[in-house]
Amino acid sequence: MARVAFIEKTGGPEVIQWHDVTLPPPGKGEVWMRNTAVGLNYIDTYHRSGVYPVDLPSGLGSEAAGVVMAVGEGVTDFAPGDRVGTFGPSRGAYATERNVPANQLFKLPDTLDDRTAAAILLKGTTAEFLVERCAKVQAGQTVLVHAAAGGVGHILVGWLKAIGATVIASVGSEDKAARTRNAGADHVILHKSEDIAARVRQITEGKGVPIVLDGVGGATWTASLDSAARRGLIVSYGNAGGVVDGVNIGVLARKGSLFVTRPTLFDYYVTPEERQAGIARLFAMLDSGAITPEIGQTFALEDAADAHRAVESGDTWGSTLLLPS
Repeated sequence: MARVAFIEKTGGPEVIQWHDVTLPPPGKGEVWMRNTAVGLNYIDTYHRSGVYPVDLPSGLGSEAAGVVMAVGEGVTDFAPGDRVGTFGPSRGAYATERNVPANQLFKLPDTLDDRTAAAILLKGTTAEFLVERCAKVQAGQTVLVHAAAGGVGHILVGWLKAIGATVIASVGSEDKAARTRNAGADHVILHKSEDIAARVRQITEGKGVPIVLDGVGGATWTASLDSAARRGLIVSYGNAGGVVDGVNIGVLARKGSLFVTRPTLFDYYVTPEERQAGIARLFAMLDSGAITPEIGQTFALEDAADAHRAVESGDTWGSTLLLPS
């Protein structure tokens, strides 16, 4: 019997319900996976709240590590006992066990433990596509990273430093500033007490930055516009601080002929080749020590509602895990 989270309506964390489910045998092309660690990502709160509409009822979560219990017809790449991970796009990772499409799984290397895998897979591939496929950051460029102490932000800082970029990090507290400096940030801005754009201009001698990686959204949109250099690129990839609505292309012209994109991971991880290349790059960065995921806090799996409250309140740092009992 599996314990599985569902939402039947959108709303606050209280809409998350848990049910006992008898799983059917894995179907054609599926794998029965027992979860050992589940990653919580901010996008999970968007699905729960309705910011990103989903068909209801719906499961939650897309990132998990675990072990293969059985395989369905036609599955030849996996066998019972294999350690595996997934980062989606299928939802339903908030579960003790579930059937997962085999083409959304990959084997975990022996050097990567389950908790680290669940903390890094989605966030790490997000960092990979943002830096290398979307923004195409080059050595020597200066990049502003908002929410640099968060799960994705922390990885972005290490990744950018590893490829030779200069990192300006925006964070919310002295504690987070210290962790971000330890991750390699060259400059740290405390956004609650400092004007982000003014500090960026000061650091860059008035030029601004060629690239802004903004996972916050509405709350930092103006700062991102004012921090970008002429012909700069703003990559707005999250809504933790509200949705960016009504982008005014005239403002982009007045701010210096700026470029703006709102990317999503699975437009960059479409084909099996793209997925494998991204995962291979992520594992290589982990093996080299360029990135080191931080597990800031863990919750029991069925305390997912409390975990959502903590993440949305800004009281977390690094990655948040949900652990089956």
